[in-house]
Amino acid sequence: MSATPTPTSTPAFNRNNPFSSKLRENRRLNQHGSSKDTRHIVIELGSDGPTYVCGDSLGVVPRNPESLVREFTEKLGLHEDANLHETLATSAILNRVGKKFVKTVAEKASGPSRDKLQAICADEKKLDEYVFDRDVVDVLHDAPGVHLEPSEIPGLLNKIAPRLYSIASSPDHRRGEVHLTVALVQYTSHGRNKRGLASGYLADLPDQAKVPVYVQPTRHFHLPPADKDIIMVGPGTGIAPFRAFLQHRAQHGHTGRNWLFFGDQHAKSDFLYGDEFSAAQKAGHLHKLSTAFSRDQSEKIYVQHRMEQEGAELWKWLESGAYFYVCGDAKRMAKDVHAALLQIVSHHGGKTPEQADEWVSVTFAKTEKRYLKDVY
Repeated sequence: MSATPTPTSTPAFNRNNPFSSKLRENRRLNQHGSSKDTRHIVIELGSDGPTYVCGDSLGVVPRNPESLVREFTEKLGLHEDANLHETLATSAILNRVGKKFVKTVAEKASGPSRDKLQAICADEKKLDEYVFDRDVVDVLHDAPGVHLEPSEIPGLLNKIAPRLYSIASSPDHRRGEVHLTVALVQYTSHGRNKRGLASGYLADLPDQAKVPVYVQPTRHFHLPPADKDIIMVGPGTGIAPFRAFLQHRAQHGHTGRNWLFFGDQHAKSDFLYGDEFSAAQKAGHLHKLSTAFSRDQSEKIYVQHRMEQEGAELWKWLESGAYFYVCGDAKRMAKDVHAALLQIVSHHGGKTPEQADEWVSVTFAKTEKRYLKDVY
């Protein structure tokens, strides 16, 4: 009589052990006439994949496009090496070049190419400028005929790291799925069209393609108690977690009010998930929607301007216990939103600039933990 087999536990998925998920949907969100290409990506996790909660991020392990790998190996005369091709496709960053690769190519180049590249490498400022918008193929353009050994190439390149995307769905919205809002990065430099590694990878995925993923739990960017109001500021792809928040609060009957600030370039072509938010308003799940479309009038209007215009009401919400969330660009947007928040607290809360700063940075953010950011 054989023993009953012990059930195996589901492995913990992480960046070193991603789950092999499947692409279900890859849809462009921007309408005709937009200068942007933002994708709604639906990934199937099924019942065996990782689980998540609102506020978590999904780690995606990208792969280089075959065309770029081939262009690179052909320049080196190594396109017949299948092992090298696969290694480069899955583990080396090719779309942004590092200094180590440039310095090695400079050493092995010959003639005027060698002199030019070595002069650049000798000046740190020039080297910074050189690598800023070049990829590996651009460097080989500047050193025709240079020879590199297949075994040394991976060690000269930076390693591919997973890309984290804020999850744009509630786990209870469509079970076994995870949604992402992905802005395709694309640009031209040195006469060649280029794409972001992870965004280009996701944008090019065909239906049912395998996607290595894992969940990165959030430490702090959680929903508040069900009866608390929330104010969400998420321009562009920063909308992602707030789509999830609204889905979850509607699904579970949360009684707290929801106020969303969204911004992008044009209302007609760039109102991401606009139909969904209109429906949420009609259903009574989205209590207030404030939009800022920067290019629809002569003067550029951003979310922080809308906050200031509605400062009196925003302060009332904060005074009555609302949680304040910001998601998106850390360099400019989050700083501008923070400055607007300080101005609102000072003006409508009757505080000096110093008192406003103390209230926002200490009381609101640290003591009460009602000021939450997911910025990158």
